[in-house]
Order: sequence, then structure tokens, then C-alpha cells
Amino acid sequence: MTTAGRWRGTERLVLPGVLTAEQAGRTVDALLAAQRPDGAIPWFPGHHLDPWDHIEAAMALDAAGERDAAEAAYAWLARHQQPDGGWFAAYQDGDPARPVDRARESNFCAYVAVGVWHHYLSTGDDAFADRMWPTVAAAVEFVLALQQPGGQIGWKREAAGEDGGPGAVVTDALLTGSSSVHQALRCALALAEHREEPQPDWELATGALGHAIRRHPERFLDKSRYSMDWYYPVLSGALRGPRAVARIEEGWSRFVVPGLGVRCVLPNPWVTGGESAELALALWAVGESDRAVRILADIQHLRADDGLYWTGYVFDDDAYWPVERTTWTAGALLLAVAALGGDEATTAVFGAERLPNGLAPGCCPPRIR
Repeated sequence: MTTAGRWRGTERLVLPGVLTAEQAGRTVDALLAAQRPDGAIPWFPGHHLDPWDHIEAAMALDAAGERDAAEAAYAWLARHQQPDGGWFAAYQDGDPARPVDRARESNFCAYVAVGVWHHYLSTGDDAFADRMWPTVAAAVEFVLALQQPGGQIGWKREAAGEDGGPGAVVTDALLTGSSSVHQALRCALALAEHREEPQPDWELATGALGHAIRRHPERFLDKSRYSMDWYYPVLSGALRGPRAVARIEEGWSRFVVPGLGVRCVLPNPWVTGGESAELALALWAVGESDRAVRILADIQHLRADDGLYWTGYVFDDDAYWPVERTTWTAGALLLAVAALGGDEATTAVFGAERLPNGLAPGCCPPRIR
């Protein structure tokens, strides 16, 4: 795409006090520079790629109008999907021949549905949706094979054993990961609905998972020290309305450091750009746009001259840590800005109002579902 075309795409990424047009363009350029010729988007050149963060960066490229680059990222996923429908958890420098973690994590594998639906909404490209449908369907089936009787999603399937078996299922469930899967299942159902291919099993699984997230915290490992477990049920759309607002208020003073951003994990004096930008997206989703803008403005101290963002900042030591600038941190920020700017695809995916809900289980009275 020409430079002029890129500037047209980044107009929607201008947010006073957060990003100018020039800054948005530099960030998009930095993401494009990090993308390999085969479409892979590692954390940064020479580091590893994980499927979830690869997709987040691709979504940011779509929000910036870089359709071809985003489509190349999804083509990479389609080419390198494993026979069981999953992807390895990490590939060195995005090289499919060099997986460095052969486990397949459920939320990593499910997220392709979010990215594909976002790209379709960005482009209206039915041919793309047709091409990616088998990839999405296989990924969903892989993930649902990890669903537990209580609706929660097992964390991962371990690497295959020496006997060539599929690898053991880790049945422990993570609230953050399962919330991300819930968003992905709703996007997969939207894609299925668009294609007029009903998926009743997916609807049941989605409803059971949403119910577990909303009503059964005991079914998930206790990771309440992590800010993601605080805001992810809201970000993913599993929680909305007064309960979502109440959840945000409950954790605000524990996780938000005024003027700096959001702590990654308590009690560490460490704020991180990715978590801060995702919280901003969650705030936007519950109608707290002013606070979302403040959070995004607060983390501009993480911005580097090349347009990328340092992963985090240890404020007790006045030091960036780790010493890395990651594509997914920049991607999360661009998506938050895009939502605040009204980008239709991004607001549809994270606002979640038009995404199918699945079928709620009948285990509890309707008033407390």
C-alpha cells in the first residue's frame, strides 16, 4: 500500500492526547516492519510468535486500513494449522519450522475466530470468509474438545508424547483464557450464521462457558492477583451492564496507578502497556470512554521513537522492563483507539452487542444467569 493510502487508514486512529496522525502512522509502519514476508508477526524481530498476539497485531493492521498485511497474517495461520485444529504456543521468530513450545493453548487457538470475523467486518470479503471457514471450524472443534463438564475450557493440550499421542489435556481452567475463548466462540457463531451453517453444539458450549464465567468463579484457577482476571470478563463481553461496571469499580484502586497505567500483577510495582490498553477497551465497552482515554494517555510514557511501546515499566526502579517493544502492545493500543474512534469492525467485535450469545444452560434459575 502507498504511503498516502496508509495515512487514509490511520485517520481513524487519531485520538487527542493519545495519538496524532503522524504517531499513528509510525506505529503502523513499525508493525509492518516487524511482519515477516510470509505474514508472521512475532513479538519483535528475532523473538517468538504466539498465535494470540499474532492475531491481535493483525487486527490492529486492519483497523489501520492495512488489509493486505492483515490477510497475510491470517493466511499464515491457515497454512500452519496443526492436523488437530490447533497451533503450537510459540514459534521462534514466527518460523513454522521452529516451534519452541509444542503445547496448544485453548485461547491461543480459539482467537482466530475473533480475527477472521474482524477482518470480514473490515472488508466485507466473502471469499476470505469462505477460505478461512475450515480453519475457524477446525480451531473451534479443537478448543471444544478441551471443555470441561462445568462449561469452563481447559487451559491447553500438552505437547505430543514420544508415542505420538495427542498430548494430555490440562483440565485446569483460567478465567482470562476462558473469557477470551467465549468471545471467540461468539465470533465463530457469527461467522457460521453469516454462512447459514447452524452450529448447535457451538451454541450450547458458548452458553455453558458464559454461564461459568458469570456465575461459577470456583471453576477457574485463582489468578486474582493478575489484572487480566479482573477486566477480561468485561473485555470479552461475557459481563455487561451493572455487573460489568461493578467489577471494574471493585478492582480499580488495586490495579490502576494514576498517571502510569495498569499493574500487571499485584503487588508488583510494574505497569504494562498491553493490560492498560485492554482495560481501556473494556472501559469503552461499558460506556466509560473518558476513563479509557485517560488510561491510554497515561501509558504514552511507554512510547518509543520508532512508534512501538515498551512492554512495561517498573516504577520503583524508574526502568522499562522487560527491555523489549512488542507488536502486541502496540496492537492493543491501536485497537483501543480504533474502538474509541468508532471503527465499525472493532466496535462490533468488542462491543459484542450483535454477537450471538449461545444457549444458556438450565442449571440455575433464569434470574441469576
